[in-house]
Amino acid sequence: QPGKKQKVVRLRMEDAVFLLCDVQEQFETVIDKMPHVITTAKVLLSGADAMKIPVVVTEQYPKALGKTIKTLDVSKATVFEKTKFSMCTPGVVEHLKHLGRRSAVIFGVEAHVCVQQTALDLLDLGYEVHIVADGVSSQRPGDRATALSRMQQAGVMVTTSESLIFEMLREKEAPEFKAVSRLVNDAMQKFEGERLC
Repeated sequence: QPGKKQKVVRLRMEDAVFLLCDVQEQFETVIDKMPHVITTAKVLLSGADAMKIPVVVTEQYPKALGKTIKTLDVSKATVFEKTKFSMCTPGVVEHLKHLGRRSAVIFGVEAHVCVQQTALDLLDLGYEVHIVADGVSSQRPGDRATALSRMQQAGVMVTTSESLIFEMLREKEAPEFKAVSRLVNDAMQKFEGERLC
């Protein structure tokens, strides 16, 4: 409506929780641009550690699809196994309630299935939901693009790893700035020319 001020959704590290969705061994060779998804996940996991942001990790039916890939250190995260597509199992939902944080940042695979269903479920539960565009993918690029569009239409904020990290840091004087900005710069240089977005 003209003249009506829209609410601006801003990410703050003290209110954020990171959700890493199903980045598992069996997906490593079949997901489009999976090396970029993995690199982005590494940056976000390290950034979460530096900024003291809790991390939730899910693994879809790990007996068949394997555990979270070994190059990602999830030792400080809370890991849940699941068989439903959404990350929002009863255990995860209860854990999120206990954390008391209302801004959910999602990255992982596949964008059009588990990531999308998680985002929509979290919106239904009243969370502000942020999707990391350079941290999600699918087997087919078209599925990823359509999922990002659908989620955005539903009210999800679509951002990038670099954008969200610097939004939470707010300023160069933030104590975490030096370590986190180095992570971002290293990742950007590694994938110059073949980025997801």
